[in-house]
Amino acid sequence: MQYRINRRTGDKVSEIGMGTAYVVEAEHSEAVRTVRRAYEGGINYFDLAAADGTAFSTFGEALSDVRDEVMYQIHFGADYSNGAYGWTLDLDTIKRSVDKQLKDLKTDYINYGFIHCQDESKDWKKYQSNGILDYLLDMKKNGVVKHIGASSHTPAVIQEILDTELIDMLMFSVNPAYDFNHGEYAYGGVDERTDVYRRCEKLGVGISVMKPFSGGQLLNAKTSLFGKALTQYQCIRYALDKPGVLTVLPGAQSVEEIDFLLKYYEQPEEALDYSVIGSFAPPEASGKCVYCNHCQPCPVGIDIAAVNKFFDLTKIGDEMAREHYLSLEKKASDCVACGHCNARCPFSVDQMSRMKEIGAYFG
Repeated sequence: MQYRINRRTGDKVSEIGMGTAYVVEAEHSEAVRTVRRAYEGGINYFDLAAADGTAFSTFGEALSDVRDEVMYQIHFGADYSNGAYGWTLDLDTIKRSVDKQLKDLKTDYINYGFIHCQDESKDWKKYQSNGILDYLLDMKKNGVVKHIGASSHTPAVIQEILDTELIDMLMFSVNPAYDFNHGEYAYGGVDERTDVYRRCEKLGVGISVMKPFSGGQLLNAKTSLFGKALTQYQCIRYALDKPGVLTVLPGAQSVEEIDFLLKYYEQPEEALDYSVIGSFAPPEASGKCVYCNHCQPCPVGIDIAAVNKFFDLTKIGDEMAREHYLSLEKKASDCVACGHCNARCPFSVDQMSRMKEIGAYFG
């Protein structure tokens, strides 16, 4: 397992985390074994917007003895009054739900208390006005909640929440279908979604990724936007390549499925290559680097994806990105304009011109 640091909290977060959409479908003992295997495999970050309330007792049984070694996202707005997941903006219902979740998890604290599923501005306004946000902030003040997060599918609402400077983690749906405006939750255009990634990176707000496989659509050739099935490994790499992303949260309902996910780190680079998506990019995505590194190898050793990423982030005021660029052994100014990268780029980026522009920008 590899880990990334949340710059706002200092937490060391596993690149592969675990969602809870499917674990509730397993028989209880198998669900407990599945969660425990995830922990044993190095997974330390778990999202608890579960499909059913039984997930909390499963986690309590599986991980209560190692509670301080794992991190939970708990959602203030997820309701399990009737057993299955529901969404609510009723303060008293949320209070009862959170109390029940803590009891079933056998814990007295929450690592990341989440402003839950704010997809419309009107809901975010109500969340702030009817006492829910104040309740969450009071829980943080009292030490029950360690950090604040937010989940949303909508870039415009995410920007509103980021404006408050309250959150340390964002849960966002990241996959090539949504980023290319295809799918049920493909909210926002290419540039709007890119702006979310870059702003989170600039602010140090980590992104935990929901729906990395577009609800399974990308894993089936008949439903995939790209006319062929992508693998889970390709989708995970795609998400991890985005600025701001700390962890990807696929679901699992068996030990075997966890073991399959953990084999991500055993895959050769060609098995992680998702450049096929470039053939189906919408016009507004053409000519824009997505940091996929399909242009490699550079004959003079430039990390072209990193150079592009640090340049894009520096332009929006990320001084840390500037320092990262300046620390690179090979910079854009080392480009010899051989054309290898241009010929290989699936997104038709003129990397030779980009290297000239970036070299001039950094002097």
